[in-house]
Amino acid sequence: MAQPKVIVNLYPVLPADGEEDRAAKRPIGRDAALYHTVLHEMTDVVKAADELGAWGVSTIEHHLHSEGYELAPCPGIINAHWASQVKNARVGTLGYVVGTRDPIRVAEEMAVIDHVSKGKFFAGFARGYQKRWTSILGQHDDMQATMSDGSDADRMNREIFEERVDQILACWTQETVEFDGKYYKAPYPYDTGVEEFPARAVAEKMGAEGEIDENGAVRRVSVVPSPYQQPHPPTFTAVSASMESIEFCSERGIVPVYFSNMDGVVAMSEHYVEHGKKNGRPWQHGERQCIVRWPHFTNGPEDERRILAEQDEEFYKNIYGSFFPFLVDGATDMVERIQQTGLFPCGTVDDQIAYWQDTLDKVPCEYLCLIWHYAQAPKQSVIDEIEQFMTKVLPNLNIPEFPEFETSTPFAQAAE
Repeated sequence: MAQPKVIVNLYPVLPADGEEDRAAKRPIGRDAALYHTVLHEMTDVVKAADELGAWGVSTIEHHLHSEGYELAPCPGIINAHWASQVKNARVGTLGYVVGTRDPIRVAEEMAVIDHVSKGKFFAGFARGYQKRWTSILGQHDDMQATMSDGSDADRMNREIFEERVDQILACWTQETVEFDGKYYKAPYPYDTGVEEFPARAVAEKMGAEGEIDENGAVRRVSVVPSPYQQPHPPTFTAVSASMESIEFCSERGIVPVYFSNMDGVVAMSEHYVEHGKKNGRPWQHGERQCIVRWPHFTNGPEDERRILAEQDEEFYKNIYGSFFPFLVDGATDMVERIQQTGLFPCGTVDDQIAYWQDTLDKVPCEYLCLIWHYAQAPKQSVIDEIEQFMTKVLPNLNIPEFPEFETSTPFAQAAE
């Protein structure tokens, strides 16, 4: 038997003493001194997680949060910095919102981070749902859907996401690529290729085979560098309810990261295995599965309410509740509603062991993603809870042994 691999995921929140204080400091997201402190103290959390044996540390991608709830506009820069600070932990983002990005540039950036980290990078992708910034940065006004509801916006969102993830994977695994996608084409313009490229003779002689056609036009592109890990880094995708997303992940060996209640995790994980078998992917139950939870170590009901109120209530109400109203509809006691979700396990060490082992008995997830709303949850509080989980809870949890991702670095020893 083995232990699950723990990913510590941090939501960079600029802290305030409740909604009134946040409103008084508007726009707190522009407070450079506060952001500076939060950013560098986050590195202390990452280093502690690394020293305590976390498999990975991750951040998120969100933009334009003037309210200060999710200041995470440059995840690649953060990952590259963290790579210089950790010894063993992987670094990643859950995840890059690829519908708002150029897929070639994502492939390049992630490959460079993979080299910077010497193969300790994992690649996370997300569909994106916060229209204030996804419409502006993605330049697709009609693609944003908060939920997987089968709407035209949901369908377009999914199409763009799946097209670009496949294009990123192609950039990593093929010497040259051409994309005649519905939403993204390369070279551009696709019909003619890039004509009159001044260095076409150089590219034809020394570049990748097939980049230049017989008329001297650029007809394929070679995305460089290729990743440090071959064929590419481990891949993760945030999901909540869509079986279409599960099928997409299962076919490609992508790890679904479940932002879901236990019934949803059970159903989606079973579908992942069943769909994989139909497509020549004999996944084991729990293999390449990741469950997300927001844990707190507490001593009794009053302590639990206090911590949830101080560290999670405002974020839950104003972010999760705004985008997913069913999470808060009719709630007169927001802390009680948080407790009812089952997504915020609270209690003593023994309570946590019981909760997590019961969870793993249902789905022996290979990965556990633990989220803290840092720095609304203060630095030392987060570090203390990571320490308790890693030293007192994790050693008592067991899952089957699973195969490692099939990646290699054949040049690593020679480079060293």
